[in-house]
Amino acid sequence: MKRVLTGLKPTGNLTLGNYIGAIKPLIDMQNNEDYEILLFVADLHALTIYQDPTLLKERVKKFVAMYLACGVDPNKVTMYIQSKNPYIAAISWILECNTYYGEASRMIQFKEKSKGSSNFSIGLLTYPVLMASDILYCDADLVPVGIDQKQHVELARDIADRFNSKYGMTFKVPEALVTKVGTKIKDLKHPEKKMSKSEENPNGVISLFDSEESIIKKIKGATTDSDNLVYFDEENKPGISNLLNIASVMTSRTINDLESEFKNSGYGTFKNYVAMVTAKKIGEIQSRYNELLNSKEVDEILNKGLDVSINLAKEKYELVKEKVGLSD
Repeated sequence: MKRVLTGLKPTGNLTLGNYIGAIKPLIDMQNNEDYEILLFVADLHALTIYQDPTLLKERVKKFVAMYLACGVDPNKVTMYIQSKNPYIAAISWILECNTYYGEASRMIQFKEKSKGSSNFSIGLLTYPVLMASDILYCDADLVPVGIDQKQHVELARDIADRFNSKYGMTFKVPEALVTKVGTKIKDLKHPEKKMSKSEENPNGVISLFDSEESIIKKIKGATTDSDNLVYFDEENKPGISNLLNIASVMTSRTINDLESEFKNSGYGTFKNYVAMVTAKKIGEIQSRYNELLNSKEVDEILNKGLDVSINLAKEKYELVKEKVGLSD
């Protein structure tokens, strides 16, 4: 069985794009008996830029509850909050002392976010090492990432190899599991770019926390084109193609099936259909979410997962301390 580590960052707002691009693939993976999955809330990573403390604390529980409501099974996925495991940050410091500045400064996100400014936190430079600690403390075999995040797993591999070479075998060297490009949900107002939880225009983004009224209004106001024909063509009809993708995922129907049904309908009829099925699906998720948020279930799941995480991390930390010569 392969141990898989994945994380969720409690910033912004969970969107329909997150559901389709990140949560559904996790749900599919949890049903594969070849995988043991650890899912952590990367709240320490969120601190690389200022976060309102009250909002950050709220988002942690809300995001976990929403993942569970979407179908993540706590009997198949171990869930925990990163910051509640003190050994992860302790291991990270030792790994920082075995990482070169040049390696950290070459990370794409650091280069992009620090470009032209010296007013960035040291955490922006070093958080990829914390990410390596997240991966290495639990001897993860696989880390699911998009192609833009593969560099971080490569850094974790380099750090593990260097540490093992210096001090003897300590860390399993992980592999990046580059996620296949699946259905990509685009911004409703600007369908040439992906739907993002950090997008400034809320009318282009469907949040998993939106009301039914808001979801319907946003979809009916989605940017399309002028020929009033419903068919899939991402290059020439990005808006309609995006709505077809949304409808397909929300109903588990094929694009061809939807094209056939709405080939003689105008955009108004089609948008109304997409709006209704999307609002219905998200409404069902929200119903379960509200049950979870108003119960002790989320805390119980996180506490159980934290016990698993701490046991793994404590054992690894003691080994690392011994390897580098730190006394008890």
